[in-house]
Amino acid sequence: MKIVTWNINGIRTFGGGIKKALDSLDADIICVQETKVTRDLLDERSAIVEGYNSYFSYSRGRSGYSGVATYCKDGATPVTAEEGLTGLLTNHEGAVRCYGDSADFSNEELQLLDNEGRALITQHKVKCQDGEQTVTVINVYCPRADPEKPERKQFKLRFYKLLQCRAEALLTHGSHVIVLGDVNTSHRPIDHCDPSDDDDFGEHPGRKWLDEFLHNGRKKEDHDEEEADEKTDSVHGGKFVDTFRYFHPTRANAFTCWSTLTGARQTNYGTRIDYIFADCRLAVEHFVAADIMPEVEGSDHCPVRGQLDCSVVPSSKPPPICTRYLPEFAGKQQKLSRFLVKVDQKSVLPGSQEQEERRENLNPLGAGNNSGKKRALTSESLVPKGKKTKTVNSSSKPKGNLLFFFKPKLTNTEPHEAPVTREESSEDGELSSSRVMEEAETQLKTNPQPPQPTGGHSEAKKGASSVFWKSLLHGPPPPPSCKAHGEPCVLRTVKKEGPNMGKQFFVCARPQGHASNPEARCNFFSWVEKSK
Repeated sequence: MKIVTWNINGIRTFGGGIKKALDSLDADIICVQETKVTRDLLDERSAIVEGYNSYFSYSRGRSGYSGVATYCKDGATPVTAEEGLTGLLTNHEGAVRCYGDSADFSNEELQLLDNEGRALITQHKVKCQDGEQTVTVINVYCPRADPEKPERKQFKLRFYKLLQCRAEALLTHGSHVIVLGDVNTSHRPIDHCDPSDDDDFGEHPGRKWLDEFLHNGRKKEDHDEEEADEKTDSVHGGKFVDTFRYFHPTRANAFTCWSTLTGARQTNYGTRIDYIFADCRLAVEHFVAADIMPEVEGSDHCPVRGQLDCSVVPSSKPPPICTRYLPEFAGKQQKLSRFLVKVDQKSVLPGSQEQEERRENLNPLGAGNNSGKKRALTSESLVPKGKKTKTVNSSSKPKGNLLFFFKPKLTNTEPHEAPVTREESSEDGELSSSRVMEEAETQLKTNPQPPQPTGGHSEAKKGASSVFWKSLLHGPPPPPSCKAHGEPCVLRTVKKEGPNMGKQFFVCARPQGHASNPEARCNFFSWVEKSK
């Protein structure tokens, strides 16, 4: 049995063909995160893949955000499947059940935690040497703690706690459990490219939760000498094992996520935040391999794979939430009442999303469509019957060189000189069209006719015209060279809110990396001075 998890950063990652991509991963169960599709945007190409049965969880309050999906080969069809961790999204037979003690959560909080489409559970029958067993796979995309939104930090920790509650409840009821996906926290300093940047690395709340959730296991050969009960001894920590570290306890620079903005993948300057966790007994007795797959590109994450010595026993029929049963893909006519569902405003986490996102959820068409109604009224509907509107003959429009429109009016007074001011150029060095027109007019007033080439040669005309326009259109300032490498820098713009927002600066063009790496970016920095 082979399993793979991958944060694909949008279903578009499979643009070259979903079946081809899934086949290349060579796994029975493929769990992907951050699909960024909602139910209304899910197309048949993504939902129905030959040879696979798929299951999706979607964000309820924001479009193009979050979302997870699990693709199972037909030979690994799950017995049951369920969306979410709480059971509140389950209204069908064939659910996984076993929710554990959630008394610490209010009903409203439980709904909020499942509202963003971050969890999907499939349960499988597997055949091992010691008989047939049950394995439950929990596919998760854990929240990111946005520094600018303090409430998201608490949301993330509550999600962790709910995930642990559900996973341990399934384990208690006799099923093996695999938790896999993007956990959004690097566990140990060895899992981070530069842990020295964080003085309180071990005090991070997410890392403290991982310490509690994971078993502090030793190497595989040490476990083989112990009894099964001793392997899961709570003295060593939690009930689950990080399978990658189980097989590779000391491997450094094994990262699964890199910043695409700084090109950090080129220098392997990243973090390991994608995991396959398995309960201790399953990891020790049945896992035979686990590794990362940095050679697979297409996302800012790479896949992680695991392999067990068990074989999957497929169910004769997929669970009810399988995408092939959705009315839009099953060819069934839907009733209009299915689309007229009242939106529960309490299901949106207060303050967790912007106001425009709430309005988008409550009114998908947006407030801007009022103008669309006006545009829908054609000119013919406004003209009384019996009258005809005048049409403009396009042949009567002036033709000729663009300079025709910049010729000054003939006046008896001599033009007075005025200072020519230039607006700041944009990141690509272009001026606004209105400013170009003003400067062109000013240039023509001081020099009514552009330089005329002698001899009437077309090449000379083009050269003169090029000189004329270059005198008007100035690009961005020439980039300086960084001192460490002597290479031209790249122009960046501050996008973070604050006093420097919108300002431009130059930095070294090389990818981000560790300070000890000579191929990585140096610390050159220079603000762009505003033109006077």
